[in-house]
Amino acid sequence: MIKVRLVGLFFLLITSIGLSQELTYKTVENISYYPDTSGLSDYQKAQCRLDIYYPEGKKDVPVIVWFHGGGLTGGGKEIPQALKEKGYCIVGVGYRLSPKVKAATCIEDATAAVAWTFKNIADFNGDPDSIFVSGHSAGGYLALMTVMDKSRLDKYDIDANDVAGLVPFSGHTITHFTIRSERGIPGEQPIIDEFAPLYFVRNDVPPTLLITGDRELEMLGRYEENAYFYRMMKVAGQENITQYEMQGYGHNMTHPAFPLLINFVQEHN
Repeated sequence: MIKVRLVGLFFLLITSIGLSQELTYKTVENISYYPDTSGLSDYQKAQCRLDIYYPEGKKDVPVIVWFHGGGLTGGGKEIPQALKEKGYCIVGVGYRLSPKVKAATCIEDATAAVAWTFKNIADFNGDPDSIFVSGHSAGGYLALMTVMDKSRLDKYDIDANDVAGLVPFSGHTITHFTIRSERGIPGEQPIIDEFAPLYFVRNDVPPTLLITGDRELEMLGRYEENAYFYRMMKVAGQENITQYEMQGYGHNMTHPAFPLLINFVQEHN
């Protein structure tokens, strides 16, 4: 397990610059990722949309699908500034939120967004063979669930193992606390069931990078559950997995972690 310090992060920032300084970029907003909108509720129509930021004049670029955080109860789709102008196609996904829907519905929306990306991203110069799934906090949890539970993408005739890489930032690997809260289970009581990425540990998962904040500064147990996920993946025979602990940073560690995501995409593209 590797612990990253600030010097290493500056190095990654420097090496990630210069991929596409001559490219121009375009943003397309509010695309519905449920193709047939006729049977959708007004809330689903409003929330289940994505934005795409992509370079013009260059095809088959790597794609990063980004899920926002917010505990499955808040937040909105976003294209992180730190991922712009790197030569990539960035997909910022919105999804329905608890308590308007059960939190498990968020996973269904996230899966539909990933499936839409596989089937449509070539129209926006993205490479469907180079799709990386990422997100922060609740978004990291959604990234994990869409890939770890293969049955979800199977419904769209997509093999989750065709994802190029999985990079959750401070994501739950146990059942999400909002799902537990809906069942009356306190946050201090861990559950591992079909809504836990840990439930689906296997040895053929795409290359995975787990990033959390400092174990002493993170949200309750977040580092430790990622460390356990890392260990169980290793025990299962998955060798292509790494965990980084961002020493000195708490749960909101996205800014120093983005260079790690960029470097990961470069290495696995």
